[in-house]
Amino acid sequence: MTVLSELRMRPATAGHWGWDASTTSRLVLAGVVIFALLVGANLATPLYPLLQDQWALSSLDVTIAFSSYVLALVTVLMVAGHWSDHIGRRAALVLAVLVGLLGGLIFAQANGLGMLSAGRALQGVAVGLATGASSAALRELLPQRPDWASRFTLLSSAGGVAAGPAIGGLLSLLPDPTRAPYYIHSAVLVAALVPLWLLKARPAIAPALGRPAFAVLAPRKPAVSQHARGAFWLASSVGFLSFAVFGFCLSLAPGVFASMLQVDSRPLLGVLAGITLGASALSQLLEVRGRFVVPLSLAVLGVSVVLIGVASGLSSPLLLVAASVAAGIGQGIAFRHVFNNVAGKVEPSRHAQVISTVYVITYLGSAVPVIGLGLAVSALGQQTAVVGFTAACGAAALVPAAVSVRSGRRG
Repeated sequence: MTVLSELRMRPATAGHWGWDASTTSRLVLAGVVIFALLVGANLATPLYPLLQDQWALSSLDVTIAFSSYVLALVTVLMVAGHWSDHIGRRAALVLAVLVGLLGGLIFAQANGLGMLSAGRALQGVAVGLATGASSAALRELLPQRPDWASRFTLLSSAGGVAAGPAIGGLLSLLPDPTRAPYYIHSAVLVAALVPLWLLKARPAIAPALGRPAFAVLAPRKPAVSQHARGAFWLASSVGFLSFAVFGFCLSLAPGVFASMLQVDSRPLLGVLAGITLGASALSQLLEVRGRFVVPLSLAVLGVSVVLIGVASGLSSPLLLVAASVAAGIGQGIAFRHVFNNVAGKVEPSRHAQVISTVYVITYLGSAVPVIGLGLAVSALGQQTAVVGFTAACGAAALVPAAVSVRSGRRG
């Protein structure tokens, strides 16, 4: 089946040649695509201070540019989160890579906030198309190991978000620092597109079967079965809180860290911005079990986020790094458990749609609170706003922790 026939939801062509990849190759390819797209979406993190100086952008402008990515991503998850069920996982990932290529090239050519936001928005569309498709593909490839499917999903996504700032910082040392990272990343996406295009795709799990394309691809009202509803809301609330913290790390944190530590090294700022997400990704390799592992992990996350604000006030690099690592570990363990719980309770035919809905709420945490933080910085000053934001995030961690404690007691 060719990509074009998948997009048209036509039956497979008899005798069509394709790369009949092994399960391992398919796992790697699905993980690499979402990883690469998220790296590209976060290359700009260490570049924001440079762009602020180059274009005289305010803190609010930076949060607007960052949030244009998140809002586009959320919109696509709501509108097209189920598309891969009908056109196939491979076709959805091909579309995502093509849109990601376009977004990166527009960002590289940006000459102001408008083009910057447009490029970021297209990157959000790409990640939105790939999120549900890659998660569902990984779960279908590991039907007997749902926990490891969740681990691979979160390792690829959190790892991509964490690696993006560090890679962007390193590539910004090349000539033309705001463009070179995106040209190199575009070459990587093209390299990933080749095997993806040649892959012999597996049939879609819910083909159109004679129905008009617009009928099956039309936006759907999110719906979760009663059995999975509690797990869905717990995962969504933990995700919202997590990405509020991540949104801070990926937007305003580089400027905060540069001011606090009196450094202007973009690679160092990229590493500092991604350290929480890197710890979250690596935590997927840890085996932690127990009835109360979720509330304890959320408590670690809440306390650590507060300490990030304290470190900012005290200008303590050691406390900043330690608190950032602890926050990532707490978030990663908590989110993996609640994510795996909801994924295990959802019927396979609705997996992509429901997981996309979880990510709708999760990614809103990177938009709404971060825009509020940008406004607070303009009104109250950077230090006061950051301390208040981290304190609010720490207090907010108590709510899902209390809910999961009650669930643990019932269990």
